Amino acid sequence: MPKGVLESMLRGEGTLVPHVQPMYRLSDNRLVALEYLAWHLDAEGQTRPVGPILQDPALRLRDRLILDLRFLESTFQSLARTGDGSCLHFVNLEPVSLQAPGFWESLPRWMEALPFARECVVMEFTESQGVHDLRSLQAYANRLRDLGLRVAVDDLGAGVASLTHMARLAPDFIKADRSLVEQVHRRPYQAALLNALAHFARRMHVGFIAEGIETLEELEAVMDADVPWGQGFILGQPWPTRPRPIAAPIAASGN
Repeated sequence: MPKGVLESMLRGEGTLVPHVQPMYRLSDNRLVALEYLAWHLDAEGQTRPVGPILQDPALRLRDRLILDLRFLESTFQSLARTGDGSCLHFVNLEPVSLQAPGFWESLPRWMEALPFARECVVMEFTESQGVHDLRSLQAYANRLRDLGLRVAVDDLGAGVASLTHMARLAPDFIKADRSLVEQVHRRPYQAALLNALAHFARRMHVGFIAEGIETLEELEAVMDADVPWGQGFILGQPWPTRPRPIAAPIAASGN
């Protein structure tokens, strides 16, 4: 993204427009959750995803915090306006925000405005810069749970740290990274690992989602690996928070 666009966003120009991407239970094609993604609408009417900026290791932590808190504010406003309790709502959270007093001061206000039970909200810890002390992350995760929210670990499989996060945080949901899903129908080791993780999640009563499913072959291989939930372009691309479809475009057979 051009530097001028980032500076414009940091000045608060334009509008953050939350988009959602669906997650489906693969056994019966049922919509079970929505992941909220930050998109920026500038004065010229162009929209751009904010995620790649937040994931840039060159982005200063202060700027990362500013953008993430603005995204969280717009996301919870959207949840208060259009959300409902018919599915779960995954909200991306940069670890650096957990250290910010402004986040913890705003969170009760955000939750108070929700028109549905707060346990329908899942705070999804992203793989990014910020808190590296796993004990601190564990304490923050427990604090979120004490407030009635649930916790997810994103990008499992993208690095060793992700496995450590999963073990220490004991999340309510884990998401397998695209690196484990890409070409899984051609890579038996990846399929076996997805299957092992699916059985682990079932044993620990943890929700398990394969993200980044982009082809029908990948979808079928993910289902063969007994992964219960799926997310990816083959199932639905991000769209503005309303309206939303009620069924996936791909009819997946039983699992």
